[in-house]
Amino acid sequence: MATEKKQPSARPSVEQLDRELERRQHAGIFAHALRGVVCLLIVVAAAALLCSTLLLTVLRVQGSSMEPTLRAGETLLAVKKTSYRAGDIIAFYYDNKILLKRVVATAGETVNLQSDGTVLVNGSPLDEPYLADKSLGQCDVTLPLQVPDGRVFVLGDNRAVSVDSRSAAIGCVAQKSILGAVVFRLWPSDRMGTIG
Repeated sequence: MATEKKQPSARPSVEQLDRELERRQHAGIFAHALRGVVCLLIVVAAAALLCSTLLLTVLRVQGSSMEPTLRAGETLLAVKKTSYRAGDIIAFYYDNKILLKRVVATAGETVNLQSDGTVLVNGSPLDEPYLADKSLGQCDVTLPLQVPDGRVFVLGDNRAVSVDSRSAAIGCVAQKSILGAVVFRLWPSDRMGTIG
């Protein structure tokens, strides 16, 4: 019985070793670059999530209490601020819901409403070009009312149907309940733009 002789394995040439070394270096560079890109994407996603949670809120309008300024179905962007002023449209929490209303008075100011719906702040009529119609609406708070510290008095632009600070159930809104001021309309595209 003949035994097979094993052929000695061919040793790689210098060119083959150089090619293999170059291939492994490229693979290492690619893996390092891929890890860098993945880490960058994770950091960007975390920053975006943190920013959207703490500073920005995307909202969808429900109902008609802010017409004609805001319409049902519109998508808005609200930005968290340290303070809010008269004229700002704010988003705030009330009874596990998010409401959208306009700030008409801030802490220390006195609000009064006339029977025709005219709003008086510190005795002066408020200029409200954004209203389609004035209305006293549902009002069961004692007027005149001085806005307490850390709170704002809000009204909907559609005064006849809006439930807002005129209702004792909502009253003046605490700053800590405010998600942010609405600054931009994202949708629909034909109404996209800043909201003043």
